[in-house]
Amino acid sequence: MAIESWQIEANKCKEILANSIPKQYVPKEGVLPGEEAIHVADICQKNGLLSENELAITVSTATDLVAKMGKGVLSAEEVVTAFLKRATIGQQLLNFATEFMADEAIARAKELDTYYKETGKLVGPLHGIPISVKEHIGIKGRICHTGYVSWIQNIAPEDALLVQLLKKAGAIFHVRTNQPQSLMHLDCQNNITGMTVNPYNRKLSPGGSSGGEGASMGFKCAPLGIGTDIGGSIRAPAAFNGAYGFRPTALRNPYDGIILAGEGQESIRCVVGPLASSSVEDMDLFMSAVIDQEPWDLEPSLVAMPWKRVQGTKDFTVAIMWDDGIVHPHPPITRGLQYAKEKMQAAGIKVVDWEPLDHALGWDIVATLYFPDGAACQRKIVADSGEPLLPLTEWAFNYSRPEALTIHENWEYNAKREKYRADYHALMKARGVDFILSPTYVGVAPEPGASHYWNYTAIWNILDQPTAVFPTGLFQDPKIDKVESSYVPRSAEDEREFAKYVPEKFEGAPICLQFTGKHFKDEETLAAAKLVSDIIQA
Repeated sequence: MAIESWQIEANKCKEILANSIPKQYVPKEGVLPGEEAIHVADICQKNGLLSENELAITVSTATDLVAKMGKGVLSAEEVVTAFLKRATIGQQLLNFATEFMADEAIARAKELDTYYKETGKLVGPLHGIPISVKEHIGIKGRICHTGYVSWIQNIAPEDALLVQLLKKAGAIFHVRTNQPQSLMHLDCQNNITGMTVNPYNRKLSPGGSSGGEGASMGFKCAPLGIGTDIGGSIRAPAAFNGAYGFRPTALRNPYDGIILAGEGQESIRCVVGPLASSSVEDMDLFMSAVIDQEPWDLEPSLVAMPWKRVQGTKDFTVAIMWDDGIVHPHPPITRGLQYAKEKMQAAGIKVVDWEPLDHALGWDIVATLYFPDGAACQRKIVADSGEPLLPLTEWAFNYSRPEALTIHENWEYNAKREKYRADYHALMKARGVDFILSPTYVGVAPEPGASHYWNYTAIWNILDQPTAVFPTGLFQDPKIDKVESSYVPRSAEDEREFAKYVPEKFEGAPICLQFTGKHFKDEETLAAAKLVSDIIQA
């Protein structure tokens, strides 16, 4: 069979990835398990490929690593080398990376170590911390294709502003990560890098669109990562891989230099935020390191709001949303919510139930505004190369709105969005609710190609409320999380998702939850999420 032109173009990126992998860290043949191995998240603890010190480094929080580097207990080169080794092993098992930047990372680590030896100081709050970064976030001089073959010719002229600020804070970028075609999947497959899989169960998806980041965090290839989120693309990957993620309120983090189809569409904004492998605290560290540099002075559209230091207290009310009224969650998610409720109540936190406010209306608004042009822009980008549309891409384009909005229709939906936001906020106030704990997704990590229901995450995008995801410490167990045989689905959509739950397919998948605060209450949301996650995981 002849190779098509789009495949020749895609091969350029495959060669870049293959040549960038640090060969000195690739395990010898036969050391890593074969395709029959399902759970590989803890393989580094079992196979002896990392030293005891490297293992300790790679399971540490960024906060702890910075403290140790500040005391001279660890060097930046030690930290970066340990994560590069782990990421290289992870790539062999998960296919999460699009490009390694090992030489540059080690060189920068050595510069930071020299600075510390000469001054006794750290360069910033993220001194020596390796951060993995989603591919469509610009890195100077490197391809930025956003999952489209026709965009392989795009070379970032500069680092994205967020990357620049993180570098000034001392961060080191060592690996770029995979994303789906078009970015509009809660999955991670494209025609360039292929499919990324989940470290907890390689038959399951790592989520998307920041799926490479999710796998990176789940395998602990970095203590922090950068993702983007327009419908759940930070939170679903965090949840599916047993990690942490934060979708901040729009216009807090800088977005300049992040490449996205449909640039200028502002009816629903894509935001950029952190994922973390080990703690909520690290996401607060990330946010403060960026916002303390006053990015609004460089990107004027941002809100000039300094990052507040907030101490978590138990003086708040958490409402639990057990079901959004459209699609019923699978049994492990309900178990996770019940477990969280019991833990919070035992710790003295006030817990109430949350009756959702017309999430069908919310989904109609967000789905309509995803592609105001009927996805004409995205379809053209795909067609320009001749690459095939993947099934989830086609589904996303058609399911949201296949035909374009008129200008007046777009205005009408923007008005609906604003009213829905106001009504939801008013209802939280009227009910005395500070935070909402909910499913991140209808179930645990789905099978590849099966993530069709976004509304547990997308609802907070249209409401523009800050939302954190964290693990409960529980995992799906087929013996416990049995099918609810008495449940009668409410609609064809509910029935479709209900039918997907075959308990044996999801064994060992992490159970994570979503914690949502009020608009622009980002600091309070993270502070409360840290307290609540610590209580639940205790």
